[in-house]
Amino acid sequence: MSIPMDIWQAVVSEFSDIADIKEATVIALRLTLAAVLGAAIGYERELSGKAAGLRTHILVTLGSAIFILVPALSEMTTADASRVMQGVVSGIGFLGAGAILKQTKDQEVKGLTTAASIWVAAAVGVAVGYGREAMAVASTLVALFVLAVLRRLEARVHRDEKES
Repeated sequence: MSIPMDIWQAVVSEFSDIADIKEATVIALRLTLAAVLGAAIGYERELSGKAAGLRTHILVTLGSAIFILVPALSEMTTADASRVMQGVVSGIGFLGAGAILKQTKDQEVKGLTTAASIWVAAAVGVAVGYGREAMAVASTLVALFVLAVLRRLEARVHRDEKES
């Protein structure tokens, strides 16, 4: 059984949005880097026992990169890409809000740091999607410093407060 030529041509034309091997390489590299950087942030959250961990952060960076890659590679105007970025930021705000829980006991709020890490992961994905890989890597390293190193410092301060 053979596929009629016009159907085959329609299928081929629908999947011809990647112009050449150079563009395919750029897309693959950016999506892979977004996933790796999201994994680094998510792994730290996972080690801390947080609900939003490895997979969540990978999907946030990957999704953000995709949302930016599409207008960037489609030669959309800066204004159009800016509107896409505004949508990403708004959407991530809702996702981050879902990570925040208010405990009735002692009016304690939990999940703010995880919500902030989701927000940063989205920004990292946007940077990667725009081709700002060095900025994305540097931002991830700063985020990991804040999440891992400052957490230890914070714990030490709280421990010293309890002892005195």
